[in-house]
Amino acid sequence: MADPSSYRPKPGQIPDSPGVYKFRDEHGRVIYVGKAKSLRQRLSSYFQDLAGLHTRTRTMVTTAASVEWTVVSTEVEALQLEYTWIKEYDPRFNVKYRDDKSYPSLAVTLGEEFPRVQVMRGPKKKGVRYFGPYAHAWAIRETVDLMLRVFPVRTCSAGVFKRSAQIGRPCLLGYIGKCSAPCVGRVSPEEHRELAEDFCDFMAGRTGTYLRRLEERMHEAAEEMEYEKAARLRDDMEALRRAMEKNAVVLADATDADLIAVAEDELEAAVQIFHVRGGRVRGQRGWVTDKVEAVDTAGLVEHALQQLYGEERGDAVPKEVLVPALPDPVEPVAQWLGERRGARVDLRIPQRGDKKDLMATVQRNAQQALVLHKTRRASDLTTRSRALEEIAEALGLDSAPLRIECFDISHLQGQDVVASMVVFEDGLARKSEYRRFQIKGRVGDTQVWHGEGQDDVRSMHEVVARRFRRYLREQQKAGEWSEENAVAESEAAGEAVVGTVVEPGETEGTAGPRTDDGRPKRFAYPPQLVVVDGGQPQVAAARRALDELGITDVAVCGLAKRLEEVWLPDDDDPVVLPRTSEGLYLLQRVRDEAHRFAIAYQRSKRSKVLRSGPLDAVAGLGDTRKKALLKHFGSVKRLRAATVEQICETPGIGRKTAETIAAALAAAAPPAPAVNTATGEIMDDAEE
Repeated sequence: MADPSSYRPKPGQIPDSPGVYKFRDEHGRVIYVGKAKSLRQRLSSYFQDLAGLHTRTRTMVTTAASVEWTVVSTEVEALQLEYTWIKEYDPRFNVKYRDDKSYPSLAVTLGEEFPRVQVMRGPKKKGVRYFGPYAHAWAIRETVDLMLRVFPVRTCSAGVFKRSAQIGRPCLLGYIGKCSAPCVGRVSPEEHRELAEDFCDFMAGRTGTYLRRLEERMHEAAEEMEYEKAARLRDDMEALRRAMEKNAVVLADATDADLIAVAEDELEAAVQIFHVRGGRVRGQRGWVTDKVEAVDTAGLVEHALQQLYGEERGDAVPKEVLVPALPDPVEPVAQWLGERRGARVDLRIPQRGDKKDLMATVQRNAQQALVLHKTRRASDLTTRSRALEEIAEALGLDSAPLRIECFDISHLQGQDVVASMVVFEDGLARKSEYRRFQIKGRVGDTQVWHGEGQDDVRSMHEVVARRFRRYLREQQKAGEWSEENAVAESEAAGEAVVGTVVEPGETEGTAGPRTDDGRPKRFAYPPQLVVVDGGQPQVAAARRALDELGITDVAVCGLAKRLEEVWLPDDDDPVVLPRTSEGLYLLQRVRDEAHRFAIAYQRSKRSKVLRSGPLDAVAGLGDTRKKALLKHFGSVKRLRAATVEQICETPGIGRKTAETIAAALAAAAPPAPAVNTATGEIMDDAEE
């Protein structure tokens, strides 16, 4: 690992002008390429304190051994040079989009003497005009089959074409009128090329002009009493219309546009592109990428534009490109696109109407593509096994953690504090064993019912202690509990034991302690690893809760969101897993699932307060003013403590209404918590 200060340029050496820079490793390989409006400002940002850098950026600068730059005159030149160098060096730390599946395209080989229409996959080739990509190859073949009646372009391979030329007889398509048979000289190379160019024009969206031309020729043939020719032209028009109908109209103004949407999380991103020509969706494609560098949505869009249009010229770049976020700055990118098209390109975010609705559809496709990619990755047994092994190695565990439980805390400005517990077994979510907790807390040795004063650390200690205290109780009931653990629990009896809210109808497996009717006990199975959403303080709180209960055979770690660092108890420095680690990917999925589950529970509690809270008793107070009051005060408790004058400060609340609210809240005092007389503990809603 290199020290960035060893190759940091001297002060004043870096020019304050646009340019492109390259980081190289100790072997001279380019590992990152970037551009900047000001090279001095951008490069200086890489040589600050390592603790302040994003984890991916920190890995890049410590891997690099040197940095060099090239000054250019404009930001557009910087954009073009950056794209060229990325294509040339393929740097490992740059965003690399890869197709989430192999999309077929309709290709016309205009570089050949006799252009050929065919289905192509993979990277684009020079001298080939592409249309699409399409979702399925059979959709392309159906379209081509309809259009060959009007544009009888060659579709045969080079071997078939050469063989037909040698024997002087065309293939079957030549006999049935779906090929102009240039192999046997029925048309000249110029006439065949004209057919291919008309085919391309029609596929590019210029359909109205060609259909009107056919219609005029049909009427002329009918007037001249050439009815067979008129009937053939009529059938040709019908075939073209059927080919057009296979692509639904999405934009009524016959717009040519590409719509780009991005779905992302901390580690990966999915990009979906819809190609709209003549108001119809002519193609769709998708990419996924690992977010190797610290990049936001605007940066992902800029990289997508570079990859999408880097090799394109002319009409392949549409008049309009719709994106979810604009690159910063947007002017150089728009100018670069305009140069490739040869005309102005409108790069913008759709704000209203059909284009915004279509962008929402593209966004849903991007989100689905990201979920599908993650599902495929998670469902692979080999990948899951490798992830568990990497976690065990990184945390120093004796064996792979086959059962992982993750805890997360959620609240709204300190109110309605809740927690979640999610379970992953063999790397897959076990949703039937998810649990939700309502945090009620304690002060000293006295348990109290309150919502304020909570913090994530105390809440984490409470929820972990409650989960494993119940595990010990059930082991004791099953006769499998040691006397030492019994002593540990009795010593910790003063802790808050506010129970869990369990989703109805859930079970926990088929083995272990059971109730009298044969159902599995709650919390009957301990995990090999506890993951908490947070850093060193949350990890220490979870470890302390386990130590107080005498549980020493369960490992604990935390995953911090900002830098994706893994924290262990009593360690001053985090464990940094490699960016490509499947173990890190699994821990991130577990943490995100716990966060999602906690947020969902917290929101449901907030909506329940709105539906059935004490404000419902106030006559004439609708949902809008209820929300305004809760937003202004943050909680019903604070609202209850407010004066009439303070309530009047809420938008939409007059003095008379404020007096009514104050009187209603004073009359509806909160009930005292129920207490278990045998243990002195505050009981859950379920326990009550």
